[in-house]
Amino acid sequence: MATPDRPGFVLPLLLLAGFRTLIDDLHADLARQGHPELRPAHGFVLQAVGAGGTTASDLGQRLGVSKQAAGKTVDRLVALGYLERADDPADARRKLVRMTAKGYDGLRRSAVVFDELRDRWAATLGAERVAAIEDDLRRMVPADVFRLDVPGWFGA
Repeated sequence: MATPDRPGFVLPLLLLAGFRTLIDDLHADLARQGHPELRPAHGFVLQAVGAGGTTASDLGQRLGVSKQAAGKTVDRLVALGYLERADDPADARRKLVRMTAKGYDGLRRSAVVFDELRDRWAATLGAERVAAIEDDLRRMVPADVFRLDVPGWFGA
């Protein structure tokens, strides 16, 4: 039960602030490692493109945004060297969006930095407390927790 010293609206704000802290720290580290142009939304896009590539239309659906919005983000990531457009070998009428070596490097570095950030939290809070937070969130969050449509959800 919510109490005056712990009103219900504080929990989502603290969860969001924790997320924001981790993402801000991630991007500060990525900038120091040669990826200063990567933004939080770009990570969702790179994950949604995946190893096999995708079309701009499918990318928009995965992200919960319009094809045009996905296309603008793809244009930006192509210009930055993280993505490329290529002919679809299965259908000459379609263009695929694929990750470049730079895109894979950004994702690989992100995974390493996330591990380091988790370790920092464990050093401050204790490994058991961090594990307990993760376990508790797994119990409370639906099974499709790793949805990529957060950019569209925030923009709606």
